[in-house]
Amino acid sequence: MNVPYDFATPALIQKIQWIRNPFAMLEKYQKKYGDLFALPIGDNFETIVYVSHPDAVKQILKFDIPDKIDKAFQVFFGNYSLFTLNGSAHHRQRQLLLPPFHGERMRAYGQTICKITEQVIKEWGLGKPFSAQFAMEKISMQIIMQNVFGIEDQERFQKLTHLLTIFMKISKHPLNSIAFYFPILQRNLGLLSPWRAFLRLRQQIDTLIYQEIQSRRKNFEQSRTDILAMLMQAQDEQGKTMTDVELRDELMTLLVAGYETTSTTITWALYWIHKLPEVKAKLLQELSSLDEDADSLELSRLPYLKAACNETLRIFPTITESMVRLAKFPCKLLDCYSIEPGTMLIASIHLLHRREDLYPEPTLFKPERFLQRQFSPYEFLPFGGGIRRCIGMAFAQFQMQLVIATILSRVELALVSNRPVKPVYDGAINSPSTVQLAVTKYRD
Repeated sequence: MNVPYDFATPALIQKIQWIRNPFAMLEKYQKKYGDLFALPIGDNFETIVYVSHPDAVKQILKFDIPDKIDKAFQVFFGNYSLFTLNGSAHHRQRQLLLPPFHGERMRAYGQTICKITEQVIKEWGLGKPFSAQFAMEKISMQIIMQNVFGIEDQERFQKLTHLLTIFMKISKHPLNSIAFYFPILQRNLGLLSPWRAFLRLRQQIDTLIYQEIQSRRKNFEQSRTDILAMLMQAQDEQGKTMTDVELRDELMTLLVAGYETTSTTITWALYWIHKLPEVKAKLLQELSSLDEDADSLELSRLPYLKAACNETLRIFPTITESMVRLAKFPCKLLDCYSIEPGTMLIASIHLLHRREDLYPEPTLFKPERFLQRQFSPYEFLPFGGGIRRCIGMAFAQFQMQLVIATILSRVELALVSNRPVKPVYDGAINSPSTVQLAVTKYRD
């Protein structure tokens, strides 16, 4: 393999640098080595090749993910999640999951999204600062609980919401984040062990999810439109439906993949919109062009709103890299880099989205770039790419657009501080440091 590699810095130091500040490290090596370089950041310091050229990204996204990466995700999602399956099993599960995210059902989801957003807006007091991240997490969790889980039992709803919120927080505990990269640390070390708390919460959540699934099977209603109801009816080519375990794993996947990523992206969008008055003015002008009775689907088609959401996903994508891919045969990338079988590769979304040749002035927030040209799936991939592209991409974008449109239509907000907000990487999500907003005016 002739991919550039930093032989001068010990592997352990490189891995620690990557865990602490992956952005600075990746940018340093891209500047030094170019489109491809290798880092010793695998579980046992295996070399992983980072790719940031669209042509090379297109090649590697056709590869499968390694089996051991499947096992690493199993602790979060289970054995039957899209994240942990390969080959025909992955294809079957993906086909079963597709129907709920398309067609007329999106209109029903949109009504719920707007209603939940309006309810949370009412909790913001005039002139009282609030955390945008916390508020968007609350909106996102309620959207998932109603549109995805569709739970009507209020006691179960409240309990599951509470447990899932804690679960997502404890998953980000520094020791648990490190344990994801060092599986040997995934052990129950006693009462004060973060991993013990993680496992205990997961068991409590599983109990409630299985209770909901079993309750639905006993009293199934054909007219329901929530995603769980759709998944329970979905059939594969042999006419088989999902088992309880498959349903549980996919529900957890939709939760973990869709909760914090979407709420964080909306938080970033609100920051940029209120940081840049010209962006906000254009969005308000576009929203004012709609009829009063415009529905959620019409809102989601607004071009500048969509461009602003895409630019948010470009400049600070919440997921900064694709899932690891495995080369199973010798190949060449960009006609000059030889890749051997067994090599692990990653498409760096962060580096790709900041290429000067694709995105001039890449550190500037400019929605117009998405109105001026269309980017290929290998130039813009905030949801990953290939057969592993996020199954909930359409729903996440839909949610982003509706939440932002509803907020801008109902209230005038202002940033509490004009200090620049910086990205903070917690091992999984690229979040803004702090975004504080305050209501300055309620719109009629």
